Amino acid sequence: MKKPPQDLSQLLHQSGTLPDIAEKAELLLYLDQHVKQIVAGPVAEQLKVANFRQGVLVVETTSAAWAARINFQKQKLLAQLQTETLPILTAIEVKVNPRLALYDAKPKQSHKQLSPAAAEHIAALAENVSGTLGEKLKRLANLASRNK
Repeated sequence: MKKPPQDLSQLLHQSGTLPDIAEKAELLLYLDQHVKQIVAGPVAEQLKVANFRQGVLVVETTSAAWAARINFQKQKLLAQLQTETLPILTAIEVKVNPRLALYDAKPKQSHKQLSPAAAEHIAALAENVSGTLGEKLKRLANLASRNK
């Protein structure tokens, strides 16, 4: 007989590696948000907290130019993080990861749909136009009326 599936919240609160991984992921997410609040501006959009290990905060950015800008602010960021959230923080390491730009790409907007009124206008226009353009306009009007 099969065992019923376990609740995810139960798995996260048991002992083992999964709760440790979940806790570290939450910490990294919190640190990412906090660092972006401290840095602010266009630099914040170009960085991501990648890891925190042995007192070193690893920050990734999309290019060497952004890494240089972050390095200029590194001492201020280090001091502020030590006083506000991470007293055990000893250093900040900035790494360049060009693939980071791919992950932060904004989602594509969905295609806009024609209103029923626009579909009627296109259908009326298609009746007065001959040839391939008229056929294409009729198909467009039919497509718009189907997507209601």
